[in-house]
Amino acid sequence: MKNKKRGKIIRKASIWNCKEHYSLSWKYIKECKNQIYFIIALILGSALVGLIYQPPEIYDLIQKFLQDILRQTQGLNWWEMIIFILNNNLQSSFFSMILGVFFGIFPILAGFSNGYVLGFVAEKAVAIEGPLTLWRLLPHGIFEFPAIILSLALGTRFGMFWFAGKGKKKKEFFRRLESSLRVFLFVVIPLLVIAAIIEGILVVILS
Repeated sequence: MKNKKRGKIIRKASIWNCKEHYSLSWKYIKECKNQIYFIIALILGSALVGLIYQPPEIYDLIQKFLQDILRQTQGLNWWEMIIFILNNNLQSSFFSMILGVFFGIFPILAGFSNGYVLGFVAEKAVAIEGPLTLWRLLPHGIFEFPAIILSLALGTRFGMFWFAGKGKKKKEFFRRLESSLRVFLFVVIPLLVIAAIIEGILVVILS
């Protein structure tokens, strides 16, 4: 009884214990290591496809997508640009994670499409401005790419609760949901905030 009471007290106190939340977040990230490796391989593979395979239909679609982004960001100052980038990244990362509940299908598709667009755009950028243009991705990419990879891996791991043993699905659903939200709050969001600040300032300076 004493141990149970003590456990409850620790659990309640842990709500306000950021250090413990960070510790639990990194513990869950380690649990997701196979999904992280899978998402990295998926993005790299699809980026390679984007470098090589560029049919006109997809080219037109991506061009339209990029033009729409340019239209939305035209005339924004550095602060507005940061908010725009952060809002977009937060939404895409959050939904990639949450919609993973459907057997992890959505984050896998999102990982492939992100990798393909990355490879496609990289090839066009290098062809126009040379290889050095890729260095412009490095400052914010150091923070943004890990955040995106984590979100996709969390979503993939979340969707695997369906394959838990008999009578464990409900427990695993809530455990993985809670753990995913914790990692998103304490790891993914800070990374995206830093990436948005760097990218927003660089875009305004270089434009």
